[in-house]
Amino acid sequence: MNLMLNMTGVRKTYATGAVEVEALRGIDLQVSAGDYVAIMGPSGSGKSTLMHIIGCLDVPTSGRYELDGSDVSSMSEKQLAEVRNRKIGFVFQSFNLLASLTALRNVELPLVYAGVPATERRERALAALAKVGLADRVQHRPGELSGGQQQRVSVARALVTNPALILADEPTGNLDSHSTAEILDLFAELNTAGRTIVMITHEADVADHAKETVHIYDGLLREQSVGVGAAK
Repeated sequence: MNLMLNMTGVRKTYATGAVEVEALRGIDLQVSAGDYVAIMGPSGSGKSTLMHIIGCLDVPTSGRYELDGSDVSSMSEKQLAEVRNRKIGFVFQSFNLLASLTALRNVELPLVYAGVPATERRERALAALAKVGLADRVQHRPGELSGGQQQRVSVARALVTNPALILADEPTGNLDSHSTAEILDLFAELNTAGRTIVMITHEADVADHAKETVHIYDGLLREQSVGVGAAK
């Protein structure tokens, strides 16, 4: 089994003055390459902390985390930034698009940071936008797009670096029911094409679209369930 994500005994402790808060209390989590996993948990469960560690935005206090075969548990901030840019495509609830830039330029941004030449950047960004059904919206700015279309731009930006993992943090939280269905259909298509997806959500009906749901409570993984997406 080729593991995309392998966590063993991951703990995360934050110091608040003289008080230490243990946000994660020994997480063991494996996600195979090509899988589609949802992570659910109530507020204060450790869900956000787990997402930050999965996304290499933070490192564990102790334990081991391997992403696509690389041990990222104790990497420096510079090394983590390189891993994020090469291996992870992020999709956020708030889209995180720059209002002054066109869809095309927004999608190109990760390639700019990676030093990819302009001609190749444009070709790859156009291909990513076409993949999410926005070939006719490449010159539109975020304010000229619907919420669902803005999230599709965000997905295209996540895809453009050809990442090993797509990490989606509450990706439908700001969308209406129609746009939510469109984005979930898009994730299903990407997963069918072989993309590994980890989605953080508090909505059970959204999590049901994943192949598997992992539930976190009080910093511990308590249960796992199979989603309807497993039958697709």
